Amino acid sequence: MTDNGKIDAVIVAGARTPIGTAFKGTLKDTTAMELAQVVVNEVQRRSGLDASQIDDIILAESNYGGGDIARHAAVVAGMLQVPGQSVNRHCAGSLTAIGNAAAAIIAGAEKAIIAGGTNSSSTAPWQKFRTPGTVDEFTEKWMPPSHPDTAEAPNMDMSITVGWNTAKEVGITREEMDAWAVRSHQRAIAAIEAGSFKDEIVPVQALQADGSRVEFTTDEHPRRDSTLEKLAGLKLLHPEIEGFSVTAGSASGINDAAAAVAIVGSELAAEQGLIPLATVRAWAASAVEPARTGLAVLDVIPKVLGRADVGIADVALWEINEAFASVPIAACKKLGIDENIVNVMGSGCSLGHPVAASGARMVISLVHELRRRGGGIGVAAMCAGGGQAGAVVIEVPTDSPGNEH
Repeated sequence: MTDNGKIDAVIVAGARTPIGTAFKGTLKDTTAMELAQVVVNEVQRRSGLDASQIDDIILAESNYGGGDIARHAAVVAGMLQVPGQSVNRHCAGSLTAIGNAAAAIIAGAEKAIIAGGTNSSSTAPWQKFRTPGTVDEFTEKWMPPSHPDTAEAPNMDMSITVGWNTAKEVGITREEMDAWAVRSHQRAIAAIEAGSFKDEIVPVQALQADGSRVEFTTDEHPRRDSTLEKLAGLKLLHPEIEGFSVTAGSASGINDAAAAVAIVGSELAAEQGLIPLATVRAWAASAVEPARTGLAVLDVIPKVLGRADVGIADVALWEINEAFASVPIAACKKLGIDENIVNVMGSGCSLGHPVAASGARMVISLVHELRRRGGGIGVAAMCAGGGQAGAVVIEVPTDSPGNEH
């Protein structure tokens, strides 16, 4: 509890799975439910809380076609007394889950919540369609649209809706996007080699096609051989559009992973001797027209900073998701953010973008990296389907002892 008697929402544990490359990677036969089970169990263990003290589990899901994965994880984990809610704000879902958890804690409604998200693009269900006015039927992977389909904002082609529209409006060149993407891979590889992700990752015993299981411990999406020359040689995703400049190299991956944190009231943390890794200072969501989805971060960042009563200069580290490289570039250009402290360990272009889990992954990475750097303010922000955006502000104590859990 703070000096004025207010309860803070503090993160006392976090964990994520390694990020797999969808459809062909190590997690291609591991479901979103299994990934959720892994992180929920591990976060509860790391938190130091007994399972009976967990009041709720809030997990984001985006492409899984309904159900309640959070309650599923609670039951499998043996937390039969814990309800579960699943939320969906597309890419920003797990940031919303963290914000919802913090709100419940600060309001005094709950004392301990596990919040995050889980995503398996590989095992997402299929759906059947019929072409209107015909008897033609076809199937495709489940991908619920976030907005009505239009020419200027296709709801199934984010390379136009997010990547290109953002680059076009801000005046971002292909060369700038390629350079950002290459640096993202370089930073991710450097972080992996330095062991920077070691303390945030929980290994997964991943099911393989032959029925065996292998221990999966390291993000597999970053490319060691990524260069400007290689990205310059990639074909445009839409060469028929005049001026189009987005390629697969400047887009995020399609990925599988889960991530979650344990959030408790500062009063409970003090009572039980739990170490607050970070305080959740503010959270926000915003929206713009769907064709400007990638630019929604320009609205949500000032909004969340205002709620936290901090300015851009007060932020020590940023995570601005690379749904496409144009998104963080636009944020840096328009808001005056120093790109040297944005995505310092890689992001969507390199680590990948497991949609419903990315926000929680970003928060966890911020917590650990800020602790290594001696604390400070961190901001996680991202655009989301349909013109939405989400953001969370955390603060790591300046006397942080390191990454021990």
